[in-house]
Amino acid sequence: MNRTIFLKITASIAITCHVLFASDLLAAKRPNVVVLLADDLGWKDISCYGGPVNTPSIDGLAAQGVRFTDFHSGAAVCSPSRATTLTGRHHIRAGVYSWISDFNQNSHLLPREVTLAEVLKENGYSTVHLGKWHLGLPTSQRKKPTPADHGFDYWFATGNNAQPSHKNPSNFIRNGKPVGEMQGYACQIVVDEAITWLDKHRDPNQPFFLNIWFHEPHAPIAAPDNIVSNYGELKDPAAIYSGTIDNTDLAVKRLLKKLAEVDSPENTLIVYASDNGSYRADRVGHLRGTKGSNYEGGIRVPGIFYWPGTITKGTVEAEPAGLVDLLPTVCGLLDIEKPKGVHLDGSDLSPLLTADKSKFVRHQPLFWLLPAAGPTVAMRDGKFCLVAQRDYEFPRDNKALAAFRKQMKDTLIKNGTYEEEIRGSTFDKQVFEGFKDKETEKIRGQFIRLNMFQESWIPSIIAGGYKRFELYDLEKDPSQKSNIIDQHPEVFQQMKQQLLEINASIMADAPDWTRYPNPDFLKKNANSPTTKETKRMEEKTKIHRLESTRRSPFDAFVYLNRIPEKPEEGESAESLAGRIFGRLANQEGRVLLKLPPDMNRQAYLGFKTFLETEGNRNVGHCVSCHSLPDLADNKTTTLRNLKKNPAELKKLIESKLKSTHNPANTSKNVDPTYAKIKIDDQDIQKLVAFLGSLNDVSDTQFRNLILKATVLDTTNDIE
Repeated sequence: MNRTIFLKITASIAITCHVLFASDLLAAKRPNVVVLLADDLGWKDISCYGGPVNTPSIDGLAAQGVRFTDFHSGAAVCSPSRATTLTGRHHIRAGVYSWISDFNQNSHLLPREVTLAEVLKENGYSTVHLGKWHLGLPTSQRKKPTPADHGFDYWFATGNNAQPSHKNPSNFIRNGKPVGEMQGYACQIVVDEAITWLDKHRDPNQPFFLNIWFHEPHAPIAAPDNIVSNYGELKDPAAIYSGTIDNTDLAVKRLLKKLAEVDSPENTLIVYASDNGSYRADRVGHLRGTKGSNYEGGIRVPGIFYWPGTITKGTVEAEPAGLVDLLPTVCGLLDIEKPKGVHLDGSDLSPLLTADKSKFVRHQPLFWLLPAAGPTVAMRDGKFCLVAQRDYEFPRDNKALAAFRKQMKDTLIKNGTYEEEIRGSTFDKQVFEGFKDKETEKIRGQFIRLNMFQESWIPSIIAGGYKRFELYDLEKDPSQKSNIIDQHPEVFQQMKQQLLEINASIMADAPDWTRYPNPDFLKKNANSPTTKETKRMEEKTKIHRLESTRRSPFDAFVYLNRIPEKPEEGESAESLAGRIFGRLANQEGRVLLKLPPDMNRQAYLGFKTFLETEGNRNVGHCVSCHSLPDLADNKTTTLRNLKKNPAELKKLIESKLKSTHNPANTSKNVDPTYAKIKIDDQDIQKLVAFLGSLNDVSDTQFRNLILKATVLDTTNDIE
């Protein structure tokens, strides 16, 4: 071999090795991931699903990727669906029972949950959340995690909806700092932020995860007039609704252009869906139910996956799927590990997306549980869907709700805005979506607060079951008109057993926010001495979810009725007492209040007197000094285990009152706290009974107090 030939062969080998090495580097680079989530978008809104809105950008993703015809949200309302989307787990496991009100509720996405952002971050991704969040943000009274605590390096978000509407929103927060009023429409503002991040903050050597959750078309709605006019009159709610979706598609167009500039489409995975069904009945097609319902209209949504060169182009997929599958599917497509030691409710859809359908296996039926919804629960296994109602009730003041509803309608009619507000919709739908009329909107706020999910309901949910089952064949009956439960008893029994097993699994993970006000409790304090002691206490007494080591009849009462014992951070003793009163009123109204054998009606009424700090009578004012749960004053003198007989307790209370109210005493000798007490001899007898319930008993006796508790009916008590 001469030298020239040798050099040519050597050069050829070198070039080949270089090309192979370069291709290995390209193969090693992970694709960018972009999730686009609409808010309240219906199954029949966008044009590629047969909807009336012009959406060429989104349609283009569907044409170049896989479009699911039987795709579902994580839940029928906002917050739960978003929790499921990020975790691949049922939202109740993740701590989210219903839509979250940060100012009224403790709940939020639990820190213990492993999110898609955290999974991708561990695999070298830059992670960004833009748009609506609605999984809990801190307030002045409640410490809650932010997107940064859930794996996002950069975030630009609103706690809930864009306010005052999609136009010129003023409630965006960037990395923890309020931004103030912004000019433009929410969808365009969010994409502006995405483009700015891609231009100024993106590391070109890192793949990125853009989690973009649009606010549109959730109310309060707004869109540019020139777009709205394409769908009807400018004041027509249906036309404005369509305009918000069209405007979002234009924002997506700008985003896709920028994404193509920073990287090739072949290196970007894009997913498009909606958090739940539409609140408009005309945008769910022939499906039954709308937003908030576990019938198909409330949970079936668009589902599009796009990744040129990897995901099969132009496929229409009929396999039932949903946002619960997002996390395992991204892991499958990117060939990265799923979270270890975590039960995922969703399955990996990647075989359906890459033309390898025979390998797809759904390990667990699709499952939706929204406690306040009707139906409460739905489960999908193949073509069959089983739904059911809860077998327990929530306490609501239905008379007050009806009064507020009438007041809203009367106010709209009085102000001459009824037809304008309701046009293209219904009054009931607008009650839950909002009014432009400011006077009516104030009344609506009172209605919503009275009607919203209460965390005091959680113990009932965890212990509850189901009734009134219905079975549907969705291949033959997608509108869910014909209940075929009698025709397929074997299918019903099999699916019912599956439903109850999944429900039990979820409830085993479910946190009780009335008992875990500290957001980090479940994550960080599992091995604390206190928690270890309560675990030992659980083992001794065989009482589930017993978080206290105290063993008095009163503590059995607290356990049985889920009474909050500890104030939240910044909460006064008086405020805690008010919260407890609310809990007691709920239980009394439902005739669900339970008393252990050694705590009678007198002791219960004494506890209420103990809590009372305002009024003209029955005001013990005790909670101001002897705060729960230890009932110790500022001198650390506790009322627990006084071990005195009733006569001695009565004498002790009377001596305090006599000293305080003795006219011979000068003002400097009078305890101002005791001076506020307003009780009579009957109240003293009740307080004596309450103090007697604070003496500890043995483990065996404590268990019997709980097992032998009886219901106390106070409906005929005279206040």
